[in-house]
Amino acid sequence: MKERITASRSGGTRALVTALAALPQPPRTLISASAIGFYGDRADEELDEASAAGAGFLAEVCAGWEAAAVGATGAATAAPRVAVARLGVVLSPRGGALAKLLPSFLAGVGGPVGNGRQWVSWIGLDDAVGALHHLLQHDELSGPVTVVAPGPVRNRELARTLGRVLRRPALLPLPAPAVAAAFGEMGRATLLGSQRVLPRRLGESGFSFLAPDLESALRRELGR
Repeated sequence: MKERITASRSGGTRALVTALAALPQPPRTLISASAIGFYGDRADEELDEASAAGAGFLAEVCAGWEAAAVGATGAATAAPRVAVARLGVVLSPRGGALAKLLPSFLAGVGGPVGNGRQWVSWIGLDDAVGALHHLLQHDELSGPVTVVAPGPVRNRELARTLGRVLRRPALLPLPAPAVAAAFGEMGRATLLGSQRVLPRRLGESGFSFLAPDLESALRRELGR
Protein backbone atom coordinates (compact mmCIF):
# COMPACT_ATOMS: atom_id res chain seq x y z
CA MET A 1 0.00 0.00 0.00
CA LYS A 2 2.79 2.44 0.88
CA GLU A 3 4.49 1.76 -2.45
CA ARG A 4 1.23 2.43 -4.31
CA ILE A 5 0.67 5.71 -2.47
CA THR A 6 4.22 6.89 -3.17
CA ALA A 7 4.06 5.88 -6.84
CA SER A 8 0.70 7.60 -7.36
CA ARG A 9 2.11 10.92 -6.10
CA SER A 10 5.79 11.07 -7.02
CA GLY A 11 5.67 8.75 -10.02
CA GLY A 12 2.63 10.40 -11.56
CA THR A 13 4.09 13.87 -11.05
CA ARG A 14 7.44 12.89 -12.61
CA ALA A 15 5.59 11.50 -15.64
CA LEU A 16 3.68 14.78 -16.01
CA VAL A 17 6.84 16.86 -15.65
CA THR A 18 8.59 14.77 -18.31
CA ALA A 19 5.65 15.20 -20.68
CA LEU A 20 5.56 18.96 -20.10
CA ALA A 21 9.27 19.29 -20.77
CA ALA A 22 8.84 17.51 -24.12
CA LEU A 23 6.15 19.89 -25.41
CA PRO A 24 7.13 22.36 -28.17
CA GLN A 25 5.46 25.10 -26.11
CA PRO A 26 5.33 24.04 -22.46
CA PRO A 27 2.98 25.86 -20.06
CA ARG A 28 4.25 28.89 -18.21
CA THR A 29 3.04 27.64 -14.83
CA LEU A 30 2.62 24.29 -13.11
CA ILE A 31 0.51 24.07 -9.94
CA SER A 32 1.19 20.82 -8.12
CA ALA A 33 -0.72 19.48 -5.13
CA SER A 34 0.89 18.47 -1.87
CA ALA A 35 -0.40 18.34 1.69
CA ILE A 36 0.35 19.59 5.17
CA GLY A 37 1.31 16.02 5.96
CA PHE A 38 4.69 17.39 4.82
CA TYR A 39 5.19 18.70 8.37
CA GLY A 40 4.52 15.46 10.21
CA ASP A 41 3.18 15.47 13.77
CA ARG A 42 4.42 18.77 15.26
CA ALA A 43 2.27 19.22 18.40
CA ASP A 44 1.72 22.96 19.14
CA GLU A 45 4.47 24.35 16.88
CA GLU A 46 3.29 27.06 14.47
CA LEU A 47 4.22 26.11 10.91
CA ASP A 48 4.37 27.87 7.56
CA GLU A 49 6.16 27.53 4.23
CA ALA A 50 9.58 28.16 5.82
CA SER A 51 9.21 25.25 8.26
CA ALA A 52 11.24 22.10 7.66
CA ALA A 53 9.76 18.76 6.68
CA GLY A 54 8.70 16.48 9.49
CA ALA A 55 9.18 12.78 10.11
CA GLY A 56 7.02 9.80 9.21
CA PHE A 57 5.56 8.22 6.11
CA LEU A 58 3.21 11.05 5.13
CA ALA A 59 6.00 13.61 5.44
CA GLU A 60 8.23 11.44 3.25
CA VAL A 61 5.48 11.07 0.63
CA CYS A 62 4.86 14.82 0.50
CA ALA A 63 8.56 15.69 0.35
CA GLY A 64 9.09 13.28 -2.57
CA TRP A 65 5.94 14.53 -4.29
CA GLU A 66 7.12 18.14 -4.06
CA ALA A 67 10.62 17.23 -5.27
CA ALA A 68 9.12 15.56 -8.33
CA ALA A 69 7.12 18.70 -9.13
CA VAL A 70 10.02 21.08 -8.68
CA GLY A 71 11.84 19.05 -11.32
CA ALA A 72 9.70 21.01 -13.80
CA THR A 73 11.99 24.02 -13.36
CA GLY A 74 15.54 24.61 -14.44
CA ALA A 75 15.30 23.80 -18.16
CA ALA A 76 14.35 25.99 -21.09
CA THR A 77 11.73 23.50 -22.26
CA ALA A 78 10.05 23.06 -18.85
CA ALA A 79 7.55 25.19 -16.90
CA PRO A 80 9.40 28.26 -15.60
CA ARG A 81 7.16 28.59 -12.52
CA VAL A 82 6.10 25.79 -10.19
CA ALA A 83 3.87 26.44 -7.18
CA VAL A 84 3.23 23.63 -4.72
CA ALA A 85 -0.10 23.85 -2.89
CA ARG A 86 0.25 22.27 0.54
CA LEU A 87 -3.42 21.57 1.16
CA GLY A 88 -4.88 21.29 4.62
CA VAL A 89 -8.06 19.39 5.53
CA VAL A 90 -10.50 20.48 2.82
CA LEU A 91 -14.04 20.71 4.19
CA SER A 92 -16.74 19.38 1.89
CA PRO A 93 -19.75 17.13 2.53
CA ARG A 94 -19.02 15.42 -0.79
CA GLY A 95 -15.77 13.79 0.31
CA GLY A 96 -12.75 13.82 2.57
CA ALA A 97 -12.71 14.17 6.35
CA LEU A 98 -15.99 16.07 6.73
CA ALA A 99 -17.96 13.52 4.71
CA LYS A 100 -16.59 10.77 6.95
CA LEU A 101 -17.52 12.66 10.12
CA LEU A 102 -21.08 13.55 9.11
CA PRO A 103 -22.82 10.17 9.62
CA SER A 104 -21.73 9.78 13.25
CA PHE A 105 -22.45 13.43 14.09
CA LEU A 106 -25.87 13.35 12.44
CA ALA A 107 -26.62 10.20 14.44
CA GLY A 108 -25.72 12.07 17.63
CA VAL A 109 -22.67 9.95 18.45
CA GLY A 110 -19.89 12.25 17.20
CA GLY A 111 -17.10 13.75 19.21
CA PRO A 112 -13.38 14.49 19.30
CA VAL A 113 -10.75 12.03 18.11
CA GLY A 114 -8.31 10.85 20.76
CA ASN A 115 -7.73 13.48 23.42
CA GLY A 116 -8.88 16.21 21.01
CA ARG A 117 -5.79 18.35 21.59
CA GLN A 118 -4.27 17.83 18.15
CA TRP A 119 -4.39 20.83 15.81
CA VAL A 120 -6.45 20.63 12.62
CA SER A 121 -5.50 23.01 9.80
CA TRP A 122 -8.56 23.18 7.59
CA ILE A 123 -9.94 25.13 4.64
CA GLY A 124 -13.41 25.28 3.08
CA LEU A 125 -13.75 23.81 -0.40
CA ASP A 126 -14.71 27.16 -1.93
CA ASP A 127 -11.62 28.80 -0.46
CA ALA A 128 -9.39 25.91 -1.55
CA VAL A 129 -10.56 26.35 -5.14
CA GLY A 130 -10.16 30.11 -4.82
CA ALA A 131 -6.62 29.72 -3.50
CA LEU A 132 -5.63 27.53 -6.47
CA HIS A 133 -7.04 30.15 -8.84
CA HIS A 134 -5.10 32.79 -6.89
CA LEU A 135 -1.88 30.79 -7.42
CA LEU A 136 -2.50 30.74 -11.16
CA GLN A 137 -2.95 34.50 -11.24
CA HIS A 138 0.06 35.52 -9.10
CA ASP A 139 3.38 34.96 -10.81
CA GLU A 140 5.31 35.91 -7.68
CA LEU A 141 4.10 32.76 -5.94
CA SER A 142 6.37 29.83 -6.61
CA GLY A 143 7.53 26.98 -4.42
CA PRO A 144 5.43 25.87 -1.45
CA VAL A 145 2.24 27.72 -0.51
CA THR A 146 0.16 26.51 2.42
CA VAL A 147 -3.50 26.30 1.41
CA VAL A 148 -5.19 26.50 4.81
CA ALA A 149 -7.52 28.92 6.57
CA PRO A 150 -5.98 31.45 9.00
CA GLY A 151 -7.60 29.86 12.07
CA PRO A 152 -6.43 26.30 12.79
CA VAL A 153 -8.36 24.69 15.64
CA ARG A 154 -7.87 21.83 18.02
CA ASN A 155 -9.78 18.66 17.13
CA ARG A 156 -12.10 19.07 20.13
CA GLU A 157 -13.08 22.54 18.87
CA LEU A 158 -13.76 21.11 15.42
CA ALA A 159 -16.07 18.54 17.03
CA ARG A 160 -17.88 21.15 19.13
CA THR A 161 -18.34 23.49 16.18
CA LEU A 162 -19.61 20.77 13.86
CA GLY A 163 -22.04 19.62 16.55
CA ARG A 164 -23.31 23.18 16.99
CA VAL A 165 -23.80 23.67 13.24
CA LEU A 166 -25.65 20.34 12.95
CA ARG A 167 -27.54 20.86 16.25
CA ARG A 168 -26.25 17.56 17.53
CA PRO A 169 -24.23 16.58 20.61
CA ALA A 170 -20.48 16.17 20.19
CA LEU A 171 -19.56 14.39 23.39
CA LEU A 172 -18.47 10.85 22.50
CA PRO A 173 -14.73 10.68 21.80
CA LEU A 174 -13.12 8.15 19.48
CA PRO A 175 -10.27 6.75 21.62
CA ALA A 176 -6.78 6.72 20.17
CA PRO A 177 -6.44 2.91 20.50
CA ALA A 178 -9.62 2.50 18.46
CA VAL A 179 -8.19 4.75 15.74
CA ALA A 180 -5.01 2.69 15.65
CA ALA A 181 -6.93 -0.59 15.56
CA ALA A 182 -9.37 0.51 12.87
CA PHE A 183 -7.11 2.59 10.62
CA GLY A 184 -3.55 1.53 11.40
CA GLU A 185 -0.55 3.75 10.74
CA MET A 186 -2.38 5.99 8.26
CA GLY A 187 -5.18 6.60 10.73
CA ARG A 188 -2.79 7.51 13.50
CA ALA A 189 -0.96 9.94 11.22
CA THR A 190 -4.00 11.65 9.72
CA LEU A 191 -6.43 11.60 12.67
CA LEU A 192 -4.12 11.87 15.66
CA GLY A 193 -1.25 13.90 14.18
CA SER A 194 -1.11 17.62 14.95
CA GLN A 195 -0.28 20.33 12.39
CA ARG A 196 -0.82 23.98 13.32
CA VAL A 197 -0.26 25.56 9.91
CA LEU A 198 -0.71 29.20 8.89
CA PRO A 199 -1.29 30.60 5.36
CA ARG A 200 1.56 33.11 5.43
CA ARG A 201 2.23 33.44 1.70
CA LEU A 202 -1.44 33.51 0.72
CA GLY A 203 -1.99 36.34 3.17
CA GLU A 204 1.05 38.29 2.00
CA SER A 205 -0.11 38.04 -1.62
CA GLY A 206 -3.54 39.49 -0.82
CA PHE A 207 -5.76 36.41 -0.89
CA SER A 208 -9.15 37.05 0.71
CA PHE A 209 -10.93 34.12 2.37
CA LEU A 210 -14.67 33.70 1.89
CA ALA A 211 -14.89 31.77 5.18
CA PRO A 212 -11.91 32.53 7.43
CA ASP A 213 -13.40 30.96 10.57
CA LEU A 214 -14.47 27.36 11.07
CA GLU A 215 -18.15 27.89 11.85
CA SER A 216 -18.76 30.10 8.81
CA ALA A 217 -16.93 27.57 6.62
CA LEU A 218 -18.99 24.65 7.91
CA ARG A 219 -22.24 26.57 7.51
CA ARG A 220 -21.26 27.57 3.98
CA GLU A 221 -20.30 24.04 2.94
CA LEU A 222 -23.28 22.36 4.66
CA GLY A 223 -25.90 24.94 3.67
CA ARG A 224 -26.67 25.66 7.34
